[in-house]
Amino acid sequence: MRYWVCLNGTLVPAEDAKVSVFDSGFMQGIGLFETMRAYNGRLFRLQRHLDRLANSAQELGWTTVPDLDEAADNVQQVLTATGAADARVRLTVTTGSLHPAAADTPGLTIVATASAGEKYPDECYTKGVTVLASECRQSLSDPTVGHKTTSYFPRLASLRRAHATGAFEVLWLTPDDHLAEGAISNIFVVRNDQLLTPPLETPVLPGITRATVLELAGAIGVPAQEAALTLDDLRGAEEAFVTNSMMELVPVVRLGRERIGNEKPGDLTRALGIAYGHLIDQECGG
Repeated sequence: MRYWVCLNGTLVPAEDAKVSVFDSGFMQGIGLFETMRAYNGRLFRLQRHLDRLANSAQELGWTTVPDLDEAADNVQQVLTATGAADARVRLTVTTGSLHPAAADTPGLTIVATASAGEKYPDECYTKGVTVLASECRQSLSDPTVGHKTTSYFPRLASLRRAHATGAFEVLWLTPDDHLAEGAISNIFVVRNDQLLTPPLETPVLPGITRATVLELAGAIGVPAQEAALTLDDLRGAEEAFVTNSMMELVPVVRLGRERIGNEKPGDLTRALGIAYGHLIDQECGG
């Protein structure tokens, strides 16, 4: 299978795609990205991903904000070229070249890539997964927290350590020990039949799947709200799950060696997962 890249609007084979060594993403780690999932050849909630990226560029003070129509065209080109009905698509945008010769004509670097499938194993959903608590902390004073930046190494390093012990995900806390989010996910808990998730101001990433789950909870009559949470809230939860665009909703049944609920995926998690599937069928075709 040939892999394609759309680089600044031009579709090229992956082996021919080149970005300047002076690019700000390479030199200074200045970049934003979105990971999206396509079903039946259509990207789920593409506009929300693009809006989040543009909002982050504005809030982080980028001189040039990505043109969303241009970004969408890059994404669609590479998805079409990949030819897969179900695909993982990534859009990466940096602030462009730092070379002096490019100073008078600043422009963003926009890269879209796609690959077929890459689904999580079925047992993640049927049996549930284990998560760990990270020793890392995230702080409101970090300007990149709450944004999907390419400066991702701390998250990946903590996740690799968790994977080395057999855990699926690792949870980050705030300096005052409030539950924030996973390294690559948002976290939800169910207590007293109510769905709870940390507030955006914790801070946490405004996940596209996170927002969708909150919408679905309202649609099926499940009480849901943002609330400050701790690890004790997770330990005492009836159910828990993590979300992102690729994993959708994955049940969490253990925190380390401690059981959560009855150590099985819960009814509410299952109901929300079914509702999420129906929404995909509605928006992307079933």
